[in-house]
Amino acid sequence: MMKKPTLTTSAGTPVPTNETSKTAGPRGPLLLDDYQLIEKLAHQNRERIPERTVHAKGWGLEGTFTVTHDITKYTCADLFSEIGKKTDVLSRWSTVAGESGAADAERDVRGFSLKFYTEQGNWDMVGNNTPIFFIRDGYKFPDFIRTQKRHPKTNLRSPEAMFDFWAAQPESVHQVTILMSDRGIPKNPMYMNGYGSHTFSMWNASGERFWVKFHFKTQQGHEHYTNEEAEKLIGKTRESYQEDLINAVEEGKFPKWTLYIQVMPEEEAGQQEYNPFDITKVWPHDDYPLIEVGELEMNKVPENYFQMIENAAYSPSNVVPGIGFSPDKMLQSRVFSYADAHRYRLGTHYEALPANAPKNAKVNHYHKDGAMRFFTNDFGNPDAYYEPNQYEGPVADETVKEPPLRIDGDADRYYQEESDIDYKQPRKLYEMFSDDQKERLYKNYAAAMGPCSDGVKQRWYAVLEKVHPDYAAGVRKAVESLDTDVNAVPVTEDTPMDDQ
Repeated sequence: MMKKPTLTTSAGTPVPTNETSKTAGPRGPLLLDDYQLIEKLAHQNRERIPERTVHAKGWGLEGTFTVTHDITKYTCADLFSEIGKKTDVLSRWSTVAGESGAADAERDVRGFSLKFYTEQGNWDMVGNNTPIFFIRDGYKFPDFIRTQKRHPKTNLRSPEAMFDFWAAQPESVHQVTILMSDRGIPKNPMYMNGYGSHTFSMWNASGERFWVKFHFKTQQGHEHYTNEEAEKLIGKTRESYQEDLINAVEEGKFPKWTLYIQVMPEEEAGQQEYNPFDITKVWPHDDYPLIEVGELEMNKVPENYFQMIENAAYSPSNVVPGIGFSPDKMLQSRVFSYADAHRYRLGTHYEALPANAPKNAKVNHYHKDGAMRFFTNDFGNPDAYYEPNQYEGPVADETVKEPPLRIDGDADRYYQEESDIDYKQPRKLYEMFSDDQKERLYKNYAAAMGPCSDGVKQRWYAVLEKVHPDYAAGVRKAVESLDTDVNAVPVTEDTPMDDQ
């Protein structure tokens, strides 16, 4: 019989018992010098960390990304350097509004985040399952998230707050239309697309810059739940996504996605009727067709969920040479706010945790001290703790410098005010829906808007009226009738939300 390893304290000392406490006599009291009892209880008290302000409920897998097509004319990023190149990836999918104990199958936007452990450091693709977002300026993000969370007095979710905010931000109607459509409740992450949503940039070895959009298209097809199906499912299990993912991997049915990019030459920005850096807008595929890049396969359940998924810290600030940012206002805000959220939630050195530490690139920096500094970075010489120094410490590499960012000097060109452009794309999306899809859209609205005040309803109807009179009339009729019955037939038909 194999001898079991010896139980120890966190300091490595063997533990004589893990069953009984030290006492002064047969009946007690306990002794203060029973350090292991105190340590065990103290650790239990500290097993939780602050949950994410948004995207608190999540699920993740490990896997690989494989390049299948050459895009080196657009980017010098090493992970895309040759066909067949493989990169390890850590994924995390999530709901936006729910807390960590929320049900998986709720109507909500889903986060779709990927960490690529490249040889040039980590690249984080931090996106959603929609190609757009509710707002286009990070200044409004805290307000928006407050409407998705709990009311300060009732501690309940507030449809009133949601639709009141959206009615005051008409650009949100594009995203709300997707949210209230069939795609509002994906069957699980395997049956949804992932998007970078923002406009990013790439540059090639010659220093030519291109604006890009990232699209991860599911190879499993699109499947969704109706409200009625989701309600029945949640009554049976609140963990349906996690169960589905684990079962799929254990059965060898590894979920896969195909990565495509849309590419816009740098000088073309500003020639469109829409702002190409506005995250509430898509780029029509007729103008900027999808270009295939590679395949993402997620094939492993992490050994420890907390270590690899709860501790995973994704930020759009993590880019690699050959991939960069754009003048997208929401992206610019997220570049700061995401990393700062991780510093608060996980600690100063969150990127040294196993989920976040680069696997294939050496880390050299001059960050010092702070809570949980469990690594050294003196580069073999304790005098090399600043830069520049004469002690062979790490120095910057000018060869990875980003080319100059050339954008239109006319600031008003990108001053984002409400205009008919905010309604044109959601109008086209609405017109693409079949009659059955429209009926489900109306009924989903009725279920969501039922508790709202008449004033908020009227303001939202006015927004929908600018999209399409039939859209407003259909939602108004469904809300007024309060007929929240939904079609119980599984939804498998698909509308190309990102190709408008």
